[in-house]
Amino acid sequence: MSYASTYRQLQPLLVACSLAAAVVAPGAYAQTAAVPVSAPAPASNLGPGVIAKVNNVAITDAQLQRAIQQSGLPDSPNLRAALKNQLVSRELFRQDAEKTHAYDNRPEVKQAMQEAKDATITQLYLRDVIKPAPVTEEQVRAQFNNIVASLGDKEYKSRLIQVGDAATAADVLTKLKAGADFAQLAQQVSLAQNKVRGGDLDWISFKTPAQEGHTQNLPLPIAQALTALPAGGVTLTPVNWNNAYFILKLEQVRPTVVPKYDDVKAVLRQQQEAAALEKATIAVVSNLVKQAKIKQ
Repeated sequence: MSYASTYRQLQPLLVACSLAAAVVAPGAYAQTAAVPVSAPAPASNLGPGVIAKVNNVAITDAQLQRAIQQSGLPDSPNLRAALKNQLVSRELFRQDAEKTHAYDNRPEVKQAMQEAKDATITQLYLRDVIKPAPVTEEQVRAQFNNIVASLGDKEYKSRLIQVGDAATAADVLTKLKAGADFAQLAQQVSLAQNKVRGGDLDWISFKTPAQEGHTQNLPLPIAQALTALPAGGVTLTPVNWNNAYFILKLEQVRPTVVPKYDDVKAVLRQQQEAAALEKATIAVVSNLVKQAKIKQ
């Protein structure tokens, strides 16, 4: 079992966007067109923590670090150079715009300033009041043991096509029987998010016969159909579940490879810390809602 597939298989379903993430997460860094910049002054002349000066206005390393974080991209010399150039460009634009004072009292500027102030206050508040419970090594180990105990003696590699009605499902099966490529059909007609990967699913393992709540988040009817297939086989009839129709192809079966604890403990700890943060956030929000008068 590869580390990546282990990560996906072990990762529980969490709330996609908690209130804390929505408020605390930085926005995407605004893209600013770079302009040609003259040769920079020697670093020794800029002062501590200063990476550039634009007409004696300092661009600081702290600003660059925030820009890197907000970009969501891996840190690299090329990224630093590009973002530094953008910061210089933005400062040039700001200085030129301020010469006329035409923008100071525009409603858009006042609104943006208020929103930036509100966002910063909220960030600082959440950091102060949301105190998630610490995650212990014993908790991480217990989660690992529970996951290992839930695995079966085999693991399955499969592909899936999801469609919205029986007629489309029947048409997919007809094309597969005529020799159509499963992955290409998945890319063309599947409604599932993994259509871009040709319907590819990660390796998964669970005890058989499959039982509700013990299939690693795979819907029970799909898990049952999967384990009934031979390697290379495709479901002869669509699986009807949750108002959708699924066609499965079992590509490989192999003995389950249990990951080593040391290989996955960091991922498990991250999951538990995220869950603790979410729990603490919900507690704070719930308490505030009880005290507030909210009309919608």
